[in-house]
Amino acid sequence: MQQLYLARKRGSTRRKFPNLFGLEYTIRGMQMSVHVLVVEDDPGERSDLVEMVSAFGYQVATALDGREALEKLASFPANAILTDLMMPGMDGVELLKELAALGDRTPTIVLTAFGSIERAISIVHDLKAFWFLEKPVQPGVMRALLERAIQQNSLAEETTRLARQLSYQGVLADIVGDSPPIQEVFSLIRQVAPTTASVLITGESGTGKERVARAIHRLSPRSSGPYVAVNCAALPESLVESELFGHEKGAFTGAVARSAGCFEQAHNGTLLLDEIGEMPIGTQAKLLRVLEESKVRRLGGISDIPISVRVLAATNRSPEKAIQDKRLREDLYYRLNVFHISLPPLRERKQDILPISAALIAELNQKHDCRVTHLSPEVLARFNGGSWPGNVRELRNAIERAVIMAGRGEIQLHHLPGGVAPDITPSRPLSGSQNADVLTIRAGAPISEVEEAYIKLVLRHTSNNKRRAAKLLGICLRTLHGKLRSFEGGKAKSAAAAGTPAAAIGD
Repeated sequence: MQQLYLARKRGSTRRKFPNLFGLEYTIRGMQMSVHVLVVEDDPGERSDLVEMVSAFGYQVATALDGREALEKLASFPANAILTDLMMPGMDGVELLKELAALGDRTPTIVLTAFGSIERAISIVHDLKAFWFLEKPVQPGVMRALLERAIQQNSLAEETTRLARQLSYQGVLADIVGDSPPIQEVFSLIRQVAPTTASVLITGESGTGKERVARAIHRLSPRSSGPYVAVNCAALPESLVESELFGHEKGAFTGAVARSAGCFEQAHNGTLLLDEIGEMPIGTQAKLLRVLEESKVRRLGGISDIPISVRVLAATNRSPEKAIQDKRLREDLYYRLNVFHISLPPLRERKQDILPISAALIAELNQKHDCRVTHLSPEVLARFNGGSWPGNVRELRNAIERAVIMAGRGEIQLHHLPGGVAPDITPSRPLSGSQNADVLTIRAGAPISEVEEAYIKLVLRHTSNNKRRAAKLLGICLRTLHGKLRSFEGGKAKSAAAAGTPAAAIGD
């Protein structure tokens, strides 16, 4: 937790404060005009705070309560907020809650004459206040806190600016590409991320729908809050409502303790409902109510719990067809589809294959402790000629296997899995080729022969290191030994049937 400052000096705060910094404020050598919003209902204390803050060289606006502060923020771009805690109308606590609901991350310093350490910790931790101060306030402490708050605000804005700048260069969060279709997606993400709108993300399996959802969260004002993703298709129908809305102890058989659902876990953050079309129709009706009222009731509960959650939804199905098939409620679709992002399949943005591959190689080198540098021109040509029904996920799987096979240097054709780069010559039998790491397969060869030949090829590639071969094949060592024994058993049977000693049959 951030360090907590408490000023306890007794006596009046009414004094004259010299202008310490002039009309401009400098952060890391950069001059900027700084705006501070003071929210205080007491006229005398409000006047003192304005005089103090103005003496630091900041431009000041005032509000009498939280409601007026929200109205002022619409036209006054505050870099920091000073607010009293106890006020008539909307008090400081409600103001902080409303700012969180709006996704406003302006650092807020809370002032109160009724403070305590426990109260301070609760406000800083639960309501995301920047700092907490007891009245009367020491000017030195106030000055230090404002400097820190403004620096934090400036760094947050700079981070957002750099993320947007990177997106113009083909990188946005974890998404890579500079083709026109993906740049259009980047543009949509940049437009919708700062808002609170619900977003429906559609696209084929493996196109990166969850990465888009994460990018929206990371570029949104809620980025400091939780990001929760739930796959509706993976939840048993009997547990969907419990996972989403939570349950009280004893709500059903096996509910031995109270449990918060995904909506509560994502409070002040973002919730992704993946494969929304797989959610039971009955649960969709309850979900619609939660979205419209911003309240959730746990199973077995008797009261509603207010929540502030931005909801994103994703599906690899056609929403319109799901509505026709009665798998998706039309009213829920319209509630989620405030903003729509459709992801292009990889086959429609093949110019992104090279930068995606480079990013994946760098990531997988670190994961598997390899030193692969790049794709060979032949591999890139093979990739560009593929249809990629599994999209980026299929590309990642192919590159991961190739990185392990190559180990270092260039990825070549023989490092690719057979499904990506099969070398099929109908007129030739199953055999090795001039390249020891390439297998030629005749059309119509029994799958058992193909399996045996490929396993032996991998064993040759690993110099008969069975443990490494098993890893490359994606099977356990025991399974590999079992297959080798079955190959030897098959040879023995063939030899017996032909009257030939098994030792005479070559590998």
